[in-house]
Amino acid sequence: MSLNAPPFDLSALNVFLAVCDNGSMAAAGRMLGITQPAVSQTIAELEKRVGTQLFDRGVRPMVLTAAGTVLRQYAAGLMVEMRQIVGRLHEMRSGRVDLLRIGIVDSLSRAVMGDVSHFMRDRVDRLVVHAGLTESHVTALLTRQIDFVLSVDNLEDVADLERWPLFEEPYMLLCPAGLQPPSRLPDLPGFFAAHPFVRFSLRSRTGMEVERYLRRLNLDIPYGQEFDRPEGVLAACRLGGVAITTPLCMYEAGFDGGDGLVCHALPAGMLRRRLTLVARRREFGRLPLEFARSLRAVLTDRTLGELTARFPAFAEQMDVLS
Repeated sequence: MSLNAPPFDLSALNVFLAVCDNGSMAAAGRMLGITQPAVSQTIAELEKRVGTQLFDRGVRPMVLTAAGTVLRQYAAGLMVEMRQIVGRLHEMRSGRVDLLRIGIVDSLSRAVMGDVSHFMRDRVDRLVVHAGLTESHVTALLTRQIDFVLSVDNLEDVADLERWPLFEEPYMLLCPAGLQPPSRLPDLPGFFAAHPFVRFSLRSRTGMEVERYLRRLNLDIPYGQEFDRPEGVLAACRLGGVAITTPLCMYEAGFDGGDGLVCHALPAGMLRRRLTLVARRREFGRLPLEFARSLRAVLTDRTLGELTARFPAFAEQMDVLS
């Protein structure tokens, strides 16, 4: 037998599982609508091809051998996968998807959530959207619990994914309006020592990127308050804190420029954040591409204008990507 040739086919596995489920070859034959000799011959050929006995025929009712037990575990999974493949092919032919699960980074929720619902309404029978931290969505994508993610992490080191860049924005310094921002790198340690530094938690991709930025500048800022979501960061800054954040994060939190807060450029280094649509490759046809185009149109036609109105000093640094 060729090393590349499997020792069984799906029809043989289907017969094998029918015998396992029904307890005898005669009962399996009745369920499948074939004769008992046909079932016996299929099982005998399967055992010959795998090189081991799958059933102990010396006892009644016959039972699985250790090898048969292992094959049953894997065969059941293969049959489920096969049915899913057939279902997915049917979805592609009909132009609709039966089930789609999307993870959306929380700082993008307000900007696009309604448009996600509108776009998917005529394309997906059941849509499940999870809003939250990028890290949890990435894990769910890799374990096939989520199909698409709108993410701050494009998973560039993971194979068999397709990536559609959406939006890039700068990080900025959020301060109380009457506070003089630092203008040079040497001013930063004293500035952060004098005012409570509010962090995005390290469970978030944004929090990790901010920490890497601080380490590059050799800034060791004591830990105080940290939040998973932008609303918490904004609330703490309204009480006198300062933070490194982004336009979309503050847009999500409801910042409108009237909170007694002002956004300034970072005094040292350039730090930017990119959001990307990531999907498993070749599983959904053109849907990821069409979805990305729809999101880019929304970001261009509406979101970018609203961000520019709130953060005019950063208008040239916000880009819808293609």
